[in-house]
Amino acid sequence: MHSVMGAANRAVAMACQWMREQYPTARIHNVQEAPRFQHLGVDLLWEKGPAAVEGVEVKGDRSRGKRFFFELVSNFEKNTPGCFLYSKADWLLYVFLPLRTLHLLPLPATRAWLLPLARSLPLHKAHTRTGPIAYTTLGVTVPVATLLQALPVQSWRQEGDTFKRM
Repeated sequence: MHSVMGAANRAVAMACQWMREQYPTARIHNVQEAPRFQHLGVDLLWEKGPAAVEGVEVKGDRSRGKRFFFELVSNFEKNTPGCFLYSKADWLLYVFLPLRTLHLLPLPATRAWLLPLARSLPLHKAHTRTGPIAYTTLGVTVPVATLLQALPVQSWRQEGDTFKRM
């Protein structure tokens, strides 16, 4: 679990840095540990102005950035739905940690695009161990290039202390 949480924490830190760079006057509230927001699948609240607060789900991926992984079943053994299905976030900030890239996906539009295709995609398993407990996550993968062609996604690469649009 330590490496999973380490990846998640690194992704959130990178996401916050990017958000501050894009909107220097915005306020960012980390709500990862707040049960109310965990239930909603929201990691960050992005307060861009007095009437503009958006929810952000952050996904930290330790792969080499060829495919997005969308979680459909969070814990197969407990039959819990994946965050991709239930998140109420406005945005999915998908971070490929080894490449230091992030993609800002409009979550509702991404879900609407992917769900009709999901039945035709193979399910992939990921196994996670937290001490003596192990569980299985199920999801589908989509090539990055395919999704970037289908949806209005903003993509950025971290270069030094700043982000450059890809």
